[in-house]
Amino acid sequence: MKHTYIFLFGLLVLLASACSNDDLDKESIFTETTQTDSTPLDQWVKTNFTDPYNIRFLYRYNDKETDNYYNVIPADYDKSVALAILLKHVWIDTYTELVGQDFMKTYSPRVYQLIGSAEYNSSTGSIVLGTAEGGIKVTLFRVNDIDVDHPVIDSDSPYPNTEAVPIDLNYWFFHTMHHEFCHILTQKKDYSTDFRTISTANYQRASWINVKDKDAGVKGFVTGYASMEYNEDFAETYATYITHTEDAWNKLLENSVQVKLDENEDTIFTYDKNGNKFPVYDYSGYDAIVKKLNIVKDYFQKQWGIDIDKLRTIVLRRSQEVKDLDLHTLK
Repeated sequence: MKHTYIFLFGLLVLLASACSNDDLDKESIFTETTQTDSTPLDQWVKTNFTDPYNIRFLYRYNDKETDNYYNVIPADYDKSVALAILLKHVWIDTYTELVGQDFMKTYSPRVYQLIGSAEYNSSTGSIVLGTAEGGIKVTLFRVNDIDVDHPVIDSDSPYPNTEAVPIDLNYWFFHTMHHEFCHILTQKKDYSTDFRTISTANYQRASWINVKDKDAGVKGFVTGYASMEYNEDFAETYATYITHTEDAWNKLLENSVQVKLDENEDTIFTYDKNGNKFPVYDYSGYDAIVKKLNIVKDYFQKQWGIDIDKLRTIVLRRSQEVKDLDLHTLK
């Protein structure tokens, strides 16, 4: 199960995922008796999600579909309408445009569930913001914090303000969807084992929660959560790259370079032939991220025929188009 958390110490916001290896079945898992057409959204979902892609979109609260350990709020109907339109335009239609409808029907998660609030865990001081179960069901939280009239999608910063309200859809929703979809695809066709060896000594396992996103780059990771283990590292590298602009990616790479320090924590310097002094920089984090991205690109191209630079262009274009979408009206 994938969980997205905010750990409430200081202003640190962390993203976590844990995904199982259940396979998808291309055959429909829904019968006529499981479909309801009582609202315009139900009818729109049937036409745009269920019939073409075998996707079920659950926006009504149902005890059987939620973790009863948490107290949560149902998703508002109007906010659910907006998110349905957004997910179709920015996520589903992105892949359909590049690789076709059959691809998405075969590999897309089968169930999307919306919850209005986050899941608060008082025992750990954390907030669960999203879950994904075995590539089958994805639950998205904080739906009620979406600004329908002025949706926020920040593709320009590698470190967005995660505490801002209204929430950044790119950070909380779209990144999560691409991350989970990456897991689904790598469960079908594995990637090169070379990826696993790049940062072997730096994976943190359970201690990843102590790694801030801004500090992760110097260890060779695009986010703190990527430092957990190599499968999450691969998915985070993919999702972070395709949901951010080139400027944002370059900022992330710049932050992966650090000045080398000696045993006394003093800067190490070098001198040119004229005696000018310059600090020595450590590029190991930068080099690791670049190597990982190249393996990710090679994997998607060779295994799936997907050029992720072209995919990224579509993702960013469709994100920009959101400002012109009518998120109130189902068409």
